[in-house]
Amino acid sequence: MLLLALLYCALAYVLPRPASLTPAAWRLAALFLTTVAGLVFQPMPGGALVLLAVALAPFLTSLKLADALGGYSDPTVWLVVSAFFISRALLNTGLARRIALGFVRWFGSSTVGVCYALGLSDMVLATIIPSNGARSGGVVLPIARSIADLYGSEPGGSARRLGSYLMAAVYQTICVTAAMFLTGQASNPLAAQMAGAYGYKVTWAGWLAAGFVPGLISLAVIPWVVLKLYPPEIRNTPEATTFARTEIGKMGPMSAREKVLTGIFAAVCTAWVSSSWTGVDITLVALCGCAALLATGVLEWSDIVREHAAWDLFFWYGGLVRLGKALNEQGVTHAFAQGVGASFSALDWLPLLLVALLVFYYAHYLFASITAHILAMYAPFLALLAAKGAPIGLVVFSFACLANLSAGLTNYGTTPSPMFFAQGYVSMGDWYRIGFVVSLCHLLIWGTAGLAWWKLLGLW
Repeated sequence: MLLLALLYCALAYVLPRPASLTPAAWRLAALFLTTVAGLVFQPMPGGALVLLAVALAPFLTSLKLADALGGYSDPTVWLVVSAFFISRALLNTGLARRIALGFVRWFGSSTVGVCYALGLSDMVLATIIPSNGARSGGVVLPIARSIADLYGSEPGGSARRLGSYLMAAVYQTICVTAAMFLTGQASNPLAAQMAGAYGYKVTWAGWLAAGFVPGLISLAVIPWVVLKLYPPEIRNTPEATTFARTEIGKMGPMSAREKVLTGIFAAVCTAWVSSSWTGVDITLVALCGCAALLATGVLEWSDIVREHAAWDLFFWYGGLVRLGKALNEQGVTHAFAQGVGASFSALDWLPLLLVALLVFYYAHYLFASITAHILAMYAPFLALLAAKGAPIGLVVFSFACLANLSAGLTNYGTTPSPMFFAQGYVSMGDWYRIGFVVSLCHLLIWGTAGLAWWKLLGLW
Protein backbone atom coordinates (compact mmCIF):
# COMPACT_ATOMS: atom_id res chain seq x y z
CA MET A 1 0.00 0.00 0.00
CA LEU A 2 2.92 2.32 0.68
CA LEU A 3 4.24 1.62 -2.82
CA LEU A 4 0.82 2.45 -4.27
CA ALA A 5 0.79 5.74 -2.35
CA LEU A 6 4.24 6.57 -3.72
CA LEU A 7 3.08 5.63 -7.22
CA TYR A 8 0.12 8.01 -6.91
CA CYS A 9 2.37 10.86 -5.76
CA ALA A 10 4.81 10.23 -8.60
CA LEU A 11 2.05 10.22 -11.21
CA ALA A 12 0.15 13.18 -9.81
CA TYR A 13 2.99 15.48 -8.80
CA VAL A 14 6.20 14.39 -10.55
CA LEU A 15 5.11 13.30 -14.04
CA PRO A 16 4.55 16.35 -16.27
CA ARG A 17 0.87 17.25 -16.67
CA PRO A 18 -0.45 17.74 -20.24
CA ALA A 19 -1.40 21.36 -20.79
CA SER A 20 -4.91 20.37 -21.90
CA LEU A 21 -5.75 18.81 -18.51
CA THR A 22 -6.69 20.54 -15.29
CA PRO A 23 -4.76 19.61 -12.11
CA ALA A 24 -7.90 17.86 -10.79
CA ALA A 25 -8.22 15.79 -13.98
CA TRP A 26 -4.53 14.83 -13.75
CA ARG A 27 -4.98 13.72 -10.13
CA LEU A 28 -8.00 11.67 -11.22
CA ALA A 29 -5.86 9.96 -13.86
CA ALA A 30 -3.21 9.22 -11.23
CA LEU A 31 -5.83 7.78 -8.88
CA PHE A 32 -7.26 5.57 -11.63
CA LEU A 33 -3.86 4.26 -12.76
CA THR A 34 -2.84 3.60 -9.15
CA THR A 35 -6.06 1.63 -8.63
CA VAL A 36 -5.35 -0.45 -11.74
CA ALA A 37 -1.83 -1.13 -10.46
CA GLY A 38 -3.36 -2.23 -7.16
CA LEU A 39 -5.67 -4.65 -8.97
CA VAL A 40 -2.63 -6.15 -10.70
CA PHE A 41 -0.51 -6.58 -7.55
CA GLN A 42 -3.38 -7.16 -5.06
CA PRO A 43 -2.05 -5.67 -1.80
CA MET A 44 -5.66 -5.98 -0.62
CA PRO A 45 -8.84 -7.47 -2.15
CA GLY A 46 -9.96 -5.74 -5.34
CA GLY A 47 -13.35 -4.65 -3.99
CA ALA A 48 -11.78 -3.06 -0.92
CA LEU A 49 -9.13 -1.33 -3.04
CA VAL A 50 -11.70 0.25 -5.38
CA LEU A 51 -13.90 1.29 -2.46
CA LEU A 52 -10.85 3.05 -1.01
CA ALA A 53 -10.30 4.84 -4.34
CA VAL A 54 -13.96 5.93 -4.43
CA ALA A 55 -13.67 7.26 -0.87
CA LEU A 56 -10.49 9.19 -1.74
CA ALA A 57 -11.87 10.63 -4.98
CA PRO A 58 -13.78 13.56 -3.37
CA PHE A 59 -10.58 14.57 -1.49
CA LEU A 60 -8.14 14.20 -4.39
CA THR A 61 -10.25 15.16 -7.44
CA SER A 62 -13.14 17.39 -8.40
CA LEU A 63 -15.68 14.56 -8.03
CA LYS A 64 -18.37 15.06 -5.40
CA LEU A 65 -19.27 12.09 -3.20
CA ALA A 66 -22.59 11.55 -5.00
CA ASP A 67 -20.72 11.50 -8.32
CA ALA A 68 -18.08 9.08 -7.03
CA LEU A 69 -20.80 6.70 -5.82
CA GLY A 70 -22.79 7.01 -9.06
CA GLY A 71 -21.35 3.83 -10.55
CA TYR A 72 -23.24 1.71 -8.04
CA SER A 73 -26.53 2.68 -9.65
CA ASP A 74 -25.28 2.03 -13.18
CA PRO A 75 -27.49 -0.48 -15.09
CA THR A 76 -24.44 -2.30 -16.48
CA VAL A 77 -23.25 -3.08 -12.96
CA TRP A 78 -26.65 -4.53 -12.04
CA LEU A 79 -26.74 -6.54 -15.27
CA VAL A 80 -23.57 -8.40 -14.27
CA VAL A 81 -24.65 -8.83 -10.64
CA SER A 82 -28.06 -10.17 -11.70
CA ALA A 83 -26.42 -12.61 -14.09
CA PHE A 84 -24.29 -13.88 -11.18
CA PHE A 85 -27.46 -14.57 -9.21
CA ILE A 86 -29.02 -16.48 -12.11
CA SER A 87 -25.79 -18.46 -12.49
CA ARG A 88 -26.01 -19.42 -8.80
CA ALA A 89 -29.37 -21.07 -9.53
CA LEU A 90 -27.81 -22.99 -12.43
CA LEU A 91 -25.07 -24.28 -10.14
CA ASN A 92 -27.28 -25.01 -7.11
CA THR A 93 -29.89 -27.00 -9.03
CA GLY A 94 -27.27 -29.00 -10.93
CA LEU A 95 -28.64 -27.86 -14.29
CA ALA A 96 -25.24 -26.49 -15.36
CA ARG A 97 -23.59 -29.86 -14.66
CA ARG A 98 -26.42 -31.71 -16.42
CA ILE A 99 -25.86 -29.56 -19.54
CA ALA A 100 -22.11 -30.28 -19.53
CA LEU A 101 -22.60 -34.03 -19.01
CA GLY A 102 -25.16 -34.05 -21.81
CA PHE A 103 -22.60 -32.68 -24.26
CA VAL A 104 -20.03 -35.27 -23.14
CA ARG A 105 -22.59 -38.03 -23.65
CA TRP A 106 -23.27 -36.83 -27.19
CA PHE A 107 -19.75 -35.96 -28.37
CA GLY A 108 -17.33 -37.59 -25.96
CA SER A 109 -16.46 -40.82 -27.78
CA SER A 110 -13.03 -39.43 -28.78
CA THR A 111 -10.43 -37.31 -27.01
CA VAL A 112 -11.07 -34.35 -29.30
CA GLY A 113 -14.79 -34.96 -28.92
CA VAL A 114 -14.49 -34.61 -25.12
CA CYS A 115 -12.74 -31.28 -25.64
CA TYR A 116 -15.47 -30.14 -28.03
CA ALA A 117 -18.16 -31.29 -25.60
CA LEU A 118 -16.69 -29.32 -22.70
CA GLY A 119 -16.04 -26.28 -24.90
CA LEU A 120 -19.63 -26.30 -26.16
CA SER A 121 -20.86 -26.72 -22.58
CA ASP A 122 -18.94 -23.64 -21.53
CA MET A 123 -20.29 -21.79 -24.58
CA VAL A 124 -23.90 -22.51 -23.59
CA LEU A 125 -23.29 -21.53 -19.98
CA ALA A 126 -21.48 -18.34 -21.09
CA THR A 127 -24.77 -17.04 -22.47
CA ILE A 128 -25.86 -16.27 -18.91
CA ILE A 129 -23.01 -17.01 -16.44
CA PRO A 130 -20.57 -14.06 -16.50
CA SER A 131 -18.16 -15.69 -14.05
CA ASN A 132 -15.71 -17.79 -16.05
CA GLY A 133 -14.36 -19.01 -12.73
CA ALA A 134 -17.77 -20.36 -11.71
CA ARG A 135 -18.68 -22.05 -14.97
CA SER A 136 -15.23 -23.15 -16.19
CA GLY A 137 -13.61 -23.83 -12.84
CA GLY A 138 -16.74 -25.01 -11.06
CA VAL A 139 -18.47 -27.08 -13.76
CA VAL A 140 -16.21 -27.83 -16.73
CA LEU A 141 -12.92 -28.50 -14.91
CA PRO A 142 -14.26 -31.15 -12.48
CA ILE A 143 -15.75 -33.10 -15.40
CA ALA A 144 -12.49 -32.90 -17.38
CA ARG A 145 -10.56 -34.11 -14.33
CA SER A 146 -13.05 -36.97 -13.75
CA ILE A 147 -12.63 -38.18 -17.35
CA ALA A 148 -8.83 -38.07 -17.00
CA ASP A 149 -9.08 -40.09 -13.78
CA LEU A 150 -11.40 -42.54 -15.54
CA TYR A 151 -8.53 -43.46 -17.84
CA GLY A 152 -5.93 -43.60 -15.08
CA SER A 153 -4.29 -40.38 -16.24
CA GLU A 154 -2.83 -38.71 -13.16
CA PRO A 155 -0.32 -35.85 -12.80
CA GLY A 156 3.15 -37.28 -13.29
CA GLY A 157 4.06 -40.34 -15.34
CA SER A 158 0.57 -40.99 -16.72
CA ALA A 159 -0.31 -37.32 -17.37
CA ARG A 160 0.25 -37.54 -21.13
CA ARG A 161 -2.16 -40.45 -21.41
CA LEU A 162 -5.12 -38.05 -21.56
CA GLY A 163 -5.18 -35.45 -18.77
CA SER A 164 -2.46 -33.16 -20.13
CA TYR A 165 -4.28 -32.70 -23.42
CA LEU A 166 -7.64 -32.11 -21.75
CA MET A 167 -6.30 -29.48 -19.35
CA ALA A 168 -4.42 -27.57 -22.06
CA ALA A 169 -7.05 -27.80 -24.80
CA VAL A 170 -10.16 -27.23 -22.68
CA TYR A 171 -8.57 -24.19 -21.06
CA GLN A 172 -7.89 -22.65 -24.47
CA THR A 173 -11.52 -23.20 -25.53
CA ILE A 174 -12.91 -21.42 -22.47
CA CYS A 175 -10.92 -18.31 -23.44
CA VAL A 176 -12.76 -18.41 -26.78
CA THR A 177 -16.22 -18.73 -25.21
CA ALA A 178 -15.44 -15.74 -22.96
CA ALA A 179 -14.92 -13.66 -26.11
CA MET A 180 -18.16 -14.74 -27.78
CA PHE A 181 -20.79 -13.19 -25.49
CA LEU A 182 -21.40 -9.99 -23.57
CA THR A 183 -21.92 -12.26 -20.55
CA GLY A 184 -18.91 -14.44 -21.42
CA GLN A 185 -16.72 -12.81 -18.80
CA ALA A 186 -17.33 -10.33 -16.01
CA SER A 187 -15.44 -7.41 -17.56
CA ASN A 188 -17.04 -7.65 -21.02
CA PRO A 189 -19.88 -5.32 -19.95
CA LEU A 190 -17.17 -2.95 -18.71
CA ALA A 191 -15.76 -2.83 -22.24
CA ALA A 192 -19.28 -2.21 -23.52
CA GLN A 193 -19.66 0.61 -21.01
CA MET A 194 -16.44 2.22 -22.26
CA ALA A 195 -17.61 1.87 -25.86
CA GLY A 196 -20.76 3.79 -24.94
CA ALA A 197 -18.59 6.79 -24.06
CA TYR A 198 -17.65 6.98 -27.76
CA GLY A 199 -21.26 6.83 -28.90
CA TYR A 200 -21.28 3.11 -29.76
CA LYS A 201 -23.97 1.09 -28.00
CA VAL A 202 -23.08 -2.57 -27.46
CA THR A 203 -26.08 -4.89 -27.03
CA TRP A 204 -26.15 -8.53 -26.02
CA ALA A 205 -27.34 -9.47 -29.52
CA GLY A 206 -24.74 -7.21 -31.14
CA TRP A 207 -21.89 -8.88 -29.26
CA LEU A 208 -23.34 -12.29 -30.12
CA ALA A 209 -23.43 -11.38 -33.82
CA ALA A 210 -19.84 -10.07 -33.75
CA GLY A 211 -18.27 -12.90 -31.78
CA PHE A 212 -20.20 -15.99 -32.80
CA VAL A 213 -18.77 -16.81 -36.25
CA PRO A 214 -15.04 -16.23 -35.55
CA GLY A 215 -15.59 -17.79 -32.14
CA LEU A 216 -17.04 -20.98 -33.62
CA ILE A 217 -14.11 -21.20 -36.04
CA SER A 218 -11.66 -20.89 -33.14
CA LEU A 219 -13.60 -23.49 -31.15
CA ALA A 220 -13.39 -25.87 -34.11
CA VAL A 221 -9.69 -25.30 -34.83
CA ILE A 222 -7.99 -24.92 -31.45
CA PRO A 223 -8.61 -28.46 -30.07
CA TRP A 224 -6.94 -29.88 -33.21
CA VAL A 225 -4.02 -27.44 -32.93
CA VAL A 226 -3.41 -28.49 -29.32
CA LEU A 227 -3.77 -32.14 -30.38
CA LYS A 228 -0.84 -31.69 -32.78
CA LEU A 229 1.23 -29.73 -30.27
CA TYR A 230 0.51 -31.93 -27.28
CA PRO A 231 -0.81 -35.30 -28.49
CA PRO A 232 -2.39 -37.64 -25.92
CA GLU A 233 -1.68 -41.35 -25.89
CA ILE A 234 -5.41 -42.16 -25.86
CA ARG A 235 -7.43 -40.96 -28.85
CA ASN A 236 -10.72 -42.87 -28.35
CA THR A 237 -12.75 -42.41 -25.17
CA PRO A 238 -15.93 -44.53 -25.27
CA GLU A 239 -15.86 -44.75 -21.47
CA ALA A 240 -16.37 -40.98 -21.29
CA THR A 241 -19.83 -41.25 -22.81
CA THR A 242 -20.63 -44.10 -20.44
CA PHE A 243 -19.40 -41.99 -17.51
CA ALA A 244 -21.61 -39.06 -18.56
CA ARG A 245 -24.62 -41.33 -19.02
CA THR A 246 -24.05 -42.87 -15.59
CA GLU A 247 -23.66 -39.51 -13.89
CA ILE A 248 -26.83 -38.19 -15.51
CA GLY A 249 -28.58 -41.36 -14.36
CA LYS A 250 -27.44 -40.70 -10.80
CA MET A 251 -28.90 -37.21 -11.02
CA GLY A 252 -32.25 -38.69 -11.99
CA PRO A 253 -34.90 -36.96 -14.10
CA MET A 254 -35.04 -33.18 -14.15
CA SER A 255 -36.55 -31.80 -10.97
CA ALA A 256 -39.37 -29.28 -10.93
CA ARG A 257 -36.86 -26.57 -9.97
CA GLU A 258 -34.65 -27.45 -12.95
CA LYS A 259 -37.62 -27.31 -15.31
CA VAL A 260 -38.69 -23.90 -14.01
CA LEU A 261 -35.10 -22.69 -14.25
CA THR A 262 -34.84 -23.97 -17.83
CA GLY A 263 -37.91 -21.97 -18.78
CA ILE A 264 -36.63 -18.78 -17.12
CA PHE A 265 -33.15 -19.33 -18.60
CA ALA A 266 -34.63 -19.64 -22.10
CA ALA A 267 -36.89 -16.61 -21.60
CA VAL A 268 -34.04 -14.40 -20.39
CA CYS A 269 -31.77 -15.40 -23.28
CA THR A 270 -34.58 -14.86 -25.80
CA ALA A 271 -35.30 -11.42 -24.37
CA TRP A 272 -31.61 -10.53 -24.51
CA VAL A 273 -31.31 -11.62 -28.14
CA SER A 274 -34.41 -9.67 -29.17
CA SER A 275 -33.73 -6.57 -27.05
CA SER A 276 -32.50 -4.55 -30.05
CA TRP A 277 -35.89 -5.12 -31.72
CA THR A 278 -38.19 -4.90 -28.69
CA GLY A 279 -36.35 -2.05 -26.96
CA VAL A 280 -36.51 -3.83 -23.59
CA ASP A 281 -33.43 -3.06 -21.49
CA ILE A 282 -31.31 -6.17 -20.92
CA THR A 283 -30.64 -5.18 -17.29
CA LEU A 284 -34.38 -5.07 -16.66
CA VAL A 285 -34.65 -8.53 -18.22
CA ALA A 286 -31.92 -9.87 -15.90
CA LEU A 287 -33.57 -8.34 -12.82
CA CYS A 288 -36.94 -9.81 -13.84
CA GLY A 289 -35.25 -13.19 -14.27
CA CYS A 290 -33.89 -12.96 -10.71
CA ALA A 291 -37.29 -11.91 -9.41
CA ALA A 292 -38.94 -14.87 -11.17
CA LEU A 293 -36.41 -17.29 -9.64
CA LEU A 294 -37.08 -15.84 -6.18
CA ALA A 295 -40.86 -15.92 -6.66
CA THR A 296 -40.82 -19.57 -7.75
CA GLY A 297 -38.47 -20.65 -4.97
CA VAL A 298 -35.74 -21.81 -7.36
CA LEU A 299 -33.46 -19.18 -5.81
CA GLU A 300 -33.55 -18.36 -2.10
CA TRP A 301 -32.81 -14.91 -0.71
CA SER A 302 -30.06 -16.51 1.37
CA ASP A 303 -28.43 -17.63 -1.91
CA ILE A 304 -28.26 -14.02 -3.03
CA VAL A 305 -26.93 -12.80 0.31
CA ARG A 306 -24.21 -15.49 0.28
CA GLU A 307 -23.14 -14.85 -3.34
CA HIS A 308 -19.85 -13.29 -2.26
CA ALA A 309 -18.37 -13.17 -5.78
CA ALA A 310 -21.29 -11.04 -7.00
CA TRP A 311 -21.06 -8.55 -4.15
CA ASP A 312 -17.28 -8.34 -4.44
CA LEU A 313 -17.74 -7.60 -8.14
CA PHE A 314 -20.42 -5.01 -7.29
CA PHE A 315 -17.96 -2.97 -5.23
CA TRP A 316 -15.01 -2.97 -7.60
CA TYR A 317 -17.04 -2.86 -10.80
CA GLY A 318 -19.34 -0.02 -9.75
CA GLY A 319 -16.45 2.10 -8.55
CA LEU A 320 -14.35 1.55 -11.66
CA VAL A 321 -17.27 2.27 -13.98
CA ARG A 322 -17.68 5.71 -12.44
CA LEU A 323 -13.95 6.51 -12.33
CA GLY A 324 -13.64 5.43 -15.98
CA LYS A 325 -16.54 7.67 -17.00
CA ALA A 326 -15.01 10.58 -15.12
CA LEU A 327 -11.73 10.14 -17.02
CA ASN A 328 -13.58 10.53 -20.28
CA GLU A 329 -15.68 13.45 -19.04
CA GLN A 330 -12.58 15.35 -17.93
CA GLY A 331 -10.73 14.78 -21.20
CA VAL A 332 -8.02 12.40 -19.98
CA THR A 333 -8.54 9.71 -22.65
CA HIS A 334 -8.79 12.39 -25.33
CA ALA A 335 -5.48 13.86 -24.21
CA PHE A 336 -3.89 10.40 -24.37
CA ALA A 337 -5.21 9.88 -27.91
CA GLN A 338 -3.81 13.21 -29.03
CA GLY A 339 -0.41 12.52 -27.47
CA VAL A 340 0.02 8.99 -28.82
CA GLY A 341 -1.61 9.83 -32.14
CA ALA A 342 1.02 12.50 -32.76
CA SER A 343 3.69 9.78 -32.57
CA PHE A 344 1.93 7.76 -35.28
CA SER A 345 0.72 10.60 -37.46
CA ALA A 346 2.19 8.96 -40.59
CA LEU A 347 0.07 5.80 -40.20
CA ASP A 348 -3.46 5.45 -41.50
CA TRP A 349 -6.03 3.95 -39.14
CA LEU A 350 -5.83 0.37 -40.54
CA PRO A 351 -2.07 -0.24 -40.10
CA LEU A 352 -2.27 1.57 -36.75
CA LEU A 353 -5.11 -0.74 -35.70
CA LEU A 354 -3.09 -3.85 -36.61
CA VAL A 355 -0.03 -2.62 -34.68
CA ALA A 356 -2.17 -1.63 -31.69
CA LEU A 357 -3.92 -5.02 -31.62
CA LEU A 358 -0.58 -6.85 -31.52
CA VAL A 359 0.67 -4.64 -28.69
CA PHE A 360 -2.64 -5.01 -26.85
CA TYR A 361 -2.73 -8.82 -27.24
CA TYR A 362 0.77 -9.60 -26.05
CA ALA A 363 0.64 -7.01 -23.28
CA HIS A 364 -1.47 -9.59 -21.44
CA TYR A 365 1.76 -11.25 -20.33
CA LEU A 366 1.87 -8.35 -17.85
CA PHE A 367 -1.67 -8.81 -16.50
CA ALA A 368 -3.16 -11.35 -14.10
CA SER A 369 -6.75 -10.53 -15.06
CA ILE A 370 -8.73 -9.54 -18.13
CA THR A 371 -10.35 -6.76 -16.13
CA ALA A 372 -7.03 -5.10 -15.29
CA HIS A 373 -5.99 -5.40 -18.94
CA ILE A 374 -9.18 -3.73 -20.17
CA LEU A 375 -9.00 -1.00 -17.55
CA ALA A 376 -5.40 -0.15 -18.38
CA MET A 377 -5.46 -0.27 -22.18
CA TYR A 378 -8.96 -0.54 -23.68
CA ALA A 379 -10.23 3.05 -23.39
CA PRO A 380 -6.90 4.66 -24.41
CA PHE A 381 -6.72 2.54 -27.57
CA LEU A 382 -10.38 3.32 -28.34
CA ALA A 383 -9.59 7.01 -28.03
CA LEU A 384 -6.46 6.70 -30.18
CA LEU A 385 -8.15 4.81 -33.03
CA ALA A 386 -11.30 6.95 -32.90
CA ALA A 387 -9.14 10.06 -33.26
CA LYS A 388 -7.52 8.53 -36.36
CA GLY A 389 -10.92 7.96 -37.96
CA ALA A 390 -11.15 4.17 -37.50
CA PRO A 391 -14.66 2.65 -37.61
CA ILE A 392 -15.63 2.59 -33.95
CA GLY A 393 -17.57 -0.70 -34.12
CA LEU A 394 -14.55 -2.53 -35.52
CA VAL A 395 -12.30 -1.08 -32.82
CA VAL A 396 -14.74 -1.87 -30.01
CA PHE A 397 -15.16 -5.56 -30.81
CA SER A 398 -11.63 -6.32 -32.00
CA PHE A 399 -10.03 -5.12 -28.76
CA ALA A 400 -12.79 -6.51 -26.53
CA CYS A 401 -12.63 -9.99 -28.04
CA LEU A 402 -8.82 -10.11 -28.11
CA ALA A 403 -8.70 -9.14 -24.43
CA ASN A 404 -10.41 -12.46 -23.66
CA LEU A 405 -8.45 -14.54 -26.16
CA SER A 406 -5.13 -13.23 -24.83
CA ALA A 407 -5.85 -14.83 -21.45
CA GLY A 408 -4.74 -18.12 -23.02
CA LEU A 409 -1.12 -16.94 -23.12
CA THR A 410 -0.27 -17.65 -19.49
CA ASN A 411 -1.20 -19.71 -16.45
CA TYR A 412 -2.40 -16.57 -14.64
CA GLY A 413 -4.29 -14.76 -17.43
CA THR A 414 -7.78 -15.04 -15.93
CA THR A 415 -9.51 -16.65 -12.94
CA PRO A 416 -9.69 -20.25 -14.26
CA SER A 417 -6.04 -20.22 -15.43
CA PRO A 418 -4.46 -21.20 -12.10
CA MET A 419 -7.31 -23.67 -11.49
CA PHE A 420 -6.45 -25.65 -14.63
CA PHE A 421 -2.68 -25.24 -14.25
CA ALA A 422 -2.74 -26.29 -10.58
CA GLN A 423 -4.05 -29.75 -11.56
CA GLY A 424 -0.39 -30.52 -12.32
CA TYR A 425 -0.83 -32.11 -15.76
CA VAL A 426 0.99 -29.49 -17.86
CA SER A 427 4.47 -28.08 -17.24
CA MET A 428 5.07 -24.34 -17.23
CA GLY A 429 7.09 -24.51 -20.45
CA ASP A 430 4.43 -26.50 -22.31
CA TRP A 431 1.68 -24.18 -21.06
CA TYR A 432 3.47 -21.11 -22.42
CA ARG A 433 4.45 -22.86 -25.66
CA ILE A 434 0.86 -23.94 -26.34
CA GLY A 435 -0.46 -20.50 -25.36
CA PHE A 436 1.84 -18.72 -27.80
CA VAL A 437 1.08 -21.02 -30.78
CA VAL A 438 -2.65 -20.79 -30.07
CA SER A 439 -2.32 -17.00 -29.94
CA LEU A 440 -0.96 -17.02 -33.50
CA CYS A 441 -3.96 -19.13 -34.58
CA HIS A 442 -6.38 -16.72 -32.93
CA LEU A 443 -4.76 -13.71 -34.58
CA LEU A 444 -4.95 -15.46 -37.95
CA ILE A 445 -8.58 -16.53 -37.52
CA TRP A 446 -9.91 -13.29 -36.08
CA GLY A 447 -7.68 -11.20 -38.37
CA THR A 448 -9.04 -12.87 -41.51
CA ALA A 449 -12.40 -14.59 -40.98
CA GLY A 450 -13.21 -12.18 -38.16
CA LEU A 451 -12.48 -9.07 -40.20
CA ALA A 452 -14.40 -10.49 -43.17
CA TRP A 453 -17.39 -11.30 -40.95
CA TRP A 454 -17.33 -7.85 -39.37
CA LYS A 455 -17.22 -6.37 -42.87
CA LEU A 456 -20.42 -8.28 -43.71
CA LEU A 457 -21.99 -6.98 -40.50
CA GLY A 458 -21.13 -3.41 -41.52
CA LEU A 459 -18.76 -2.75 -38.62
CA TRP A 460 -16.27 -1.25 -41.05
